[in-house]
Amino acid sequence: THHPFKVESTGSSPVGVTTYFQVIMYLPNYYSNKNNYCTPERDLTYDLFPTIYFYTKLISIFAIANDWAIKGVYDDARWIESSHAIVKILENAGVKICIEGTDNFKEHDTPVVFAANHMSSMETLVLPSIIHPVKRVLFVMKKELLHFPLFGPVTAAREPIVVGRTNPREDLQTVLTEGKQKLKEGKSVIIFPQKTRARTFTPKEFNSLAVKLAQRSNVPVIPLALVTDAWLPGKLVKDFGRINPKRTVRFSFGEPIDTKNPAKAHEKTIEFIKSKFYEWGKQDLVIE
Repeated sequence: THHPFKVESTGSSPVGVTTYFQVIMYLPNYYSNKNNYCTPERDLTYDLFPTIYFYTKLISIFAIANDWAIKGVYDDARWIESSHAIVKILENAGVKICIEGTDNFKEHDTPVVFAANHMSSMETLVLPSIIHPVKRVLFVMKKELLHFPLFGPVTAAREPIVVGRTNPREDLQTVLTEGKQKLKEGKSVIIFPQKTRARTFTPKEFNSLAVKLAQRSNVPVIPLALVTDAWLPGKLVKDFGRINPKRTVRFSFGEPIDTKNPAKAHEKTIEFIKSKFYEWGKQDLVIE
């Protein structure tokens, strides 16, 4: 696979690798020429106590990543490393992860805008290890996440496009202006056009921001359907619920959608996500 950039990283890491190309060599099949990946069956899991195992390891990974971020060295390679380490602890906790359609962005030469439904914190932690090794990417994120105790320093270090979610008009202008500049610099953008994370998918609440940014920047939209409800919402803190290894995590990337007709592009994006929910037997989570 062609990798369009190279970065170097030094020091200790959660997966025991130190350079970008060593990271690529270490990662599983979805970073090779294969279009699809599913967690292989394994004998050893920690599914007797998956939640305890997951959070114990997650805190360790973020302790290292936050240290890198505070020191100003949380670079591309380290972002990939820590993201991949989270994939591995999810799999070791017994969670099956299936990814499909990666050729739809790996074989596209220009930056793209990813438009995805948003179900849990898992996608923001896992997607960098899926996309970033072959296509530089950043998130559009809520301002408060930059100050979150566990995720804050790492989130800020990756220079996301930040929105306040209190003034929709201002947020729109921020995303369109900063997003266009990032795309011009060769970086792709991940947008979750829903109002907030939700276990269900409601098309009426899925706005057209991703399509508007793509049209303004003359790049395609790649729809991304995902189901990450193996990480349940917490009773006290939304981001810290239990891990349910009986639920399969799924990511599906659609074909690039031309945005010359934005209304049609937005409709195609929604239809792709809906079709995947039905294909995965999750039609009860689609709220029309």
